[in-house]
Amino acid sequence: MSIIIYGIKTCDTCRKAQKALPEASFRDIRAQPLTGPEIAEFLAEFGDELINRASTTWRGLPDDARAQDAQTLLAAHPTLMKRPVIRAQGQYYLGWKADVQAAITTP
Repeated sequence: MSIIIYGIKTCDTCRKAQKALPEASFRDIRAQPLTGPEIAEFLAEFGDELINRASTTWRGLPDDARAQDAQTLLAAHPTLMKRPVIRAQGQYYLGWKADVQAAITTP
């Protein structure tokens, strides 16, 4: 089973997902930013939920920047993405809560 975790290496939640899924490959979106088509695919899957409005990055943005569309925001500020985004079994999952853990780790 091919699993990819999209996140940031300094994110505690991403680290927990990596530890629980040792076979997964990890993509640090700071070091290797998402492409336009990848952002579009994630937004099609999760919509506005993909933007982390509780993040330090979001709080630091001026109001005019916050008014931009999600595609533009994520391209300019990758750390605004809620993390991790996990692709497993042909599906996408957002976050690392119990429901996601059960869906991915249960055979």
